[in-house]
Order: sequence, then C-alpha cells, then structure tokens
Amino acid sequence: MQVSNQASWQSSYLFAIAKSFLVWAFTLTVCFLVVGFPVVVVIMTVGVLASVVLQSILPASAIVLVSGGILSIISLLIVFSSIVLTAKGIHPDDVKWLGWLQEEEKTTLKPVYASCPLTCGINQF
Repeated sequence: MQVSNQASWQSSYLFAIAKSFLVWAFTLTVCFLVVGFPVVVVIMTVGVLASVVLQSILPASAIVLVSGGILSIISLLIVFSSIVLTAKGIHPDDVKWLGWLQEEEKTTLKPVYASCPLTCGINQF
C-alpha cells in the first residue's frame, strides 16, 4: 500500500497570495474610511456638485452615475493597491503599523486603582 503525502490547501502558495490580497484589501478599505475621512468628505462634496450639474443633462440618472463612478474609482484604487502590494511581496504581517496582525505576545499590565495609594501601604505604619 502506498501512502501519498499531499500538501494541504492551506499551505499552498495560491492560498498565501489570496490571503495576503484579502488582508491588504480589508486594511486599505478600513484605513481609507477611518484615516481618510476628510478626503471622503471632499470627494462626496465634489460628487454632490457634479450630480447637481449633471441633473440638467441627465435628469433620471445623474446621482446614480456620479455615485457609481465615485464608488467604482475608490474600489478600483483599493483593489489595484492590494494587487501591487501583494505582487511586490510585502506581507501584511511585516508592516509595523499593522499591530493587530502581529502575533507577538503582549505584556500584561497590572491594574492600578485610584484607591491604591490609600490602601496599598497601610501595613507599613
């Protein structure tokens, strides 16, 4: 009887690339929404003004056209950036500012209570 040892799908190269791409896409989306909030406000302001201008030309679909265009451009930028970062071999685990992806063990701090100066040294009188 012959026992063959195949590599599981979790250890394959394609799985690692797909995981890296998905983590980059999620991270860049969150960073764009949280850190880039002023940019989002400016983009939406320009979008509202563009839809008002296009309302006279395309009365039924101006808002759909502008909002779809903005969302598709932002989505394409995030996907393209994720593809470039994955293709260059930059893994999300290696980036310092992504601390939540690091598997380092955190040092636990002892809790400090407000009453500790009053009660902690009471046996020293």
